[in-house]
Amino acid sequence: MNKNKAKNPRLRTETKGRGMKKQIKIGVLISGGGSNLQAIIDACEKNEIEGQISFVGSDKPDAKGLQRAEKHHIPTFIVDFAAVLNDKNTGLPSDFILEDILEKQNFFSLQTDQDKVRRFFEKRVAAESLLLEKISAYPLDLLILAGFMRILTPYFIDRINSDSNKPRIMNIHPALLPAFPGVDGYGDTYRYGCKIGGCTVHFVDYGEDTGAIIGQKAFEISPEDTLDDVRRKGLALEWQLYPRCIRLFAENRLEIKRNKYTTKNGVQKSRTVVRIL
Repeated sequence: MNKNKAKNPRLRTETKGRGMKKQIKIGVLISGGGSNLQAIIDACEKNEIEGQISFVGSDKPDAKGLQRAEKHHIPTFIVDFAAVLNDKNTGLPSDFILEDILEKQNFFSLQTDQDKVRRFFEKRVAAESLLLEKISAYPLDLLILAGFMRILTPYFIDRINSDSNKPRIMNIHPALLPAFPGVDGYGDTYRYGCKIGGCTVHFVDYGEDTGAIIGQKAFEISPEDTLDDVRRKGLALEWQLYPRCIRLFAENRLEIKRNKYTTKNGVQKSRTVVRIL
């Protein structure tokens, strides 16, 4: 594991061509092989994204994506979530307030056993506090989830997002949200018999795959396609879509808009959209 640490947490600028351009600092969290990580690394190295990956972190010690990062001399670290979740002696951070998290979270309903909910958030915040400690050693403008298979709690999200109007955590999901949230978007799409599949890049909020949508790409599913075919088609589009959305963020071209509308019953509601400038 690469233990190099970036010493300067501030945004740095680099000269490219004639002018001065800011390079955003990108952090990446993974759990597996890191194919989307590789697409982002390649886009940064080709200057398709005005950004530099400052670290790659994983919740699994055996995540093969860590090797991809090390080949490109990107610092890496591990926070073994499974070990923390199974450790009865792991302490909570001093700024942990359960009531604040319960008020914001959208994972559990009021009917869910409250002791179960409390244990869920306490364990995950214990792991997230270690993750935040690792992240704090590096400069960070945008945090990318590239196959990071952990739900992030409001505790973690609020410490990355200093401005609610400028979210800084981005995720890619293997389905056309809001259809098929969860861990197996392509599998759910295939099993439902959909004619169209796709992938979605969105900002992360307090729910599961419910954040504001930045971009989507779709592909056709033929009757002869297998689940492997669906996943192959989807991944090919993911490797195009994710770098494009990161590039838009780096160019400061993403704007959160909250628009109000009225239902047929006269109830006023709001919808959040990402406007591309």
